[in-house]
Amino acid sequence: MLKPNKRTSIIPFPPFKSIQSSIFFTFSCLILVTVMVISLNSYRLSVDAVETNSQSYVQEIIKQVNSNIQSYIDNMENISMLAMTNKDVKYYISNNSFISKSDRMPYEKRISDLFQAILYSRKDISAIMVFGYNGFNVSDRRITLLNPYVKLEEQSWYKEAKRKGGQSVISPPHVQNIIQNEYRWVVSLSRELKSTDGIRGEGIFLVDLNLSIINDICSQINMGKKGYVFIVDKSGNIVYHPQQQLIYSNLRSEQISRAAAAKSGTSFTVDDDKGKRVYSVQDTNFGWKIVGVAYTDDLIANEGMIRNSILMYALIGILFSLLLSLFLSYRISKPLRILQRDMKKVERGNFDVRTNIEPINEIGQLGRSFNLMTAQIKNLMEEIIDNQESKRKSELMLLQSQINPHFLYNTLDSIIWMGEQKKHEEVVLMTSALAKLFRASITKDKELVPIRVEVEHITNYLLIQKMRYDEQLEYEIDVSPDIMHYKTLKILLQPFVENAIYHGIRNKPEPGKITIRGREQNETILFEVADDGMGMTPEQLENIWTMHDKKQGAKLTSGIGIGNVHERIKLFFGQEYGIRIQSEPEEGTVVTIAIPKIKE
Repeated sequence: MLKPNKRTSIIPFPPFKSIQSSIFFTFSCLILVTVMVISLNSYRLSVDAVETNSQSYVQEIIKQVNSNIQSYIDNMENISMLAMTNKDVKYYISNNSFISKSDRMPYEKRISDLFQAILYSRKDISAIMVFGYNGFNVSDRRITLLNPYVKLEEQSWYKEAKRKGGQSVISPPHVQNIIQNEYRWVVSLSRELKSTDGIRGEGIFLVDLNLSIINDICSQINMGKKGYVFIVDKSGNIVYHPQQQLIYSNLRSEQISRAAAAKSGTSFTVDDDKGKRVYSVQDTNFGWKIVGVAYTDDLIANEGMIRNSILMYALIGILFSLLLSLFLSYRISKPLRILQRDMKKVERGNFDVRTNIEPINEIGQLGRSFNLMTAQIKNLMEEIIDNQESKRKSELMLLQSQINPHFLYNTLDSIIWMGEQKKHEEVVLMTSALAKLFRASITKDKELVPIRVEVEHITNYLLIQKMRYDEQLEYEIDVSPDIMHYKTLKILLQPFVENAIYHGIRNKPEPGKITIRGREQNETILFEVADDGMGMTPEQLENIWTMHDKKQGAKLTSGIGIGNVHERIKLFFGQEYGIRIQSEPEEGTVVTIAIPKIKE
């Protein structure tokens, strides 16, 4: 397997090799997106309009179902009112004591005949019964035999009617087993019958409605091939559902809880593996919720036609637009291709090229600007090369000659303080060191000085700092006498010593020490500036090299950035020389400076 050449850089190809292709692609994408958005929006609006109409249609159907069921319940309540106002019923369940069974018989016969007459006219009613609190009961049957295994007082319809105190109670569907040997699936309306004064309850009236009547009403509703109606009570129990047994067997799921929580007259949509369905909900006056379920694919019969029409017109518009974008991209890119051809000639070093673009527009102006540029670029390149080298040397020399104004202020302030304290010898010593320091800094005739001069300069600098910080600072200068006659850059060590004091030693709670060493190694001279100060983390050390030397966190206290000093060494001595920094948090920092041997 061939190894890649280290000098080879991999440049990612643009998506298109020509501006014509890019323009064509851009126009095509804009057109496609626009057409697709408009088409999808039109289709969505059309379908939404049809769905809205469908929902209104379903709601109207559910309202009709609600009206039909409500009429049946109202008739049952009217029957209960008939029983409440019947004199025989009132007397039969009152506290009046009958002397014998024969005394009760006429009343039971008349009440039973009344109930039978109602049943003859209403085939939807299964049974009518009255249960008095006095222990007497009567029904539409001649002989009413109650189920001995069923306690009347424990029936939910009985307890609820008694609790309501005269209000009608509609029960959920249940098996009515109060009569012996009869088990019918019914919905019961029950209410408490009051005494003549309307204060005291005297019995319970019961009307059982055949659930098959509700089945007939709901099953006759037509809402497409798969639509249906179901009913739930206020507790979420199913009153009617065409697949009720499957739901109870967990073989089918239904949106029972969501329908029970929905407000009357509202609709919601469900989209799952069964298809997209519209649920419309209507509340009855007695607590039931009638829910209509319609499948949108049944209601929106022309959805496919709407979709196909919009798709056809969209394809025609896209085809026409693509042809137009192809023509426009060719016309726009032609002068740019001419300019590209001439620019490649300039890339190969031919600055005598003159491009000729006929259209007088922005591209034509670009061609004329290109001609002016190529006429001047050769002179500018030569001028930049000459000026850049001079500018770099001037900037580095200017940075190197700077003195930190804070250092100068603090030194003078220390001299004033020592003068006030009558420490004349210290004043003379510090002033003399400061003068020598200034003399070395402002001397501009030579960039390279003997190492002994640099050692004298850093000795004076450390002497001043020692007098300022007293016991907080210790230092040691260990430079081999064998290298004193070699030359080095002027003021090479001061920036690193100053940085070690301000960022390493000054922030320590205990005294710190700076050690300066100098030795020769083959044809190289190595200086080390080591401190036992705060040190740096790997991230801080990395920032020194990656951030610009004028940004916060990447500059030395003296104002000469580490990058500038490193660059300055390489500029004067070559790329193999420079600076290396090693640092550990809480351990200290070691700066190693490598320069060549240059004899005096």
